[in-house]
Amino acid sequence: MKQAIVVRSDLKMGKGKVAAQVAHASLSAAESAQQRRQNWYDGWKDGGQAKIVLKVDSEEALRDMFQKAKAAGLPAALIEDRGLTQIDPGTVTCVGIGPAPDGEVDGITGKLKLL
Repeated sequence: MKQAIVVRSDLKMGKGKVAAQVAHASLSAAESAQQRRQNWYDGWKDGGQAKIVLKVDSEEALRDMFQKAKAAGLPAALIEDRGLTQIDPGTVTCVGIGPAPDGEVDGITGKLKLL
């Protein structure tokens, strides 16, 4: 079991901002899994909470990842910033996918590069 967090690299967020957005995506997607796929969540939590952080270069690409994950029945969370610091309110920053079986996550994110 693993979780993938996909971040928009075109926003040029600072390291701390990226870390906060990744945390939001990880927690939100994990909560979705806990509600919908308890066995996936439990397996992931008990197995060390594996995560991988990847990047895309546009909002369109990020939304595409989210739609593919939802269509595949995977827990997913799209994160929109509140706009209190570096970026405008409502800016879509990242998506959390999973926790889910490795192969299912890789089927959506396998061609992306590491952040």
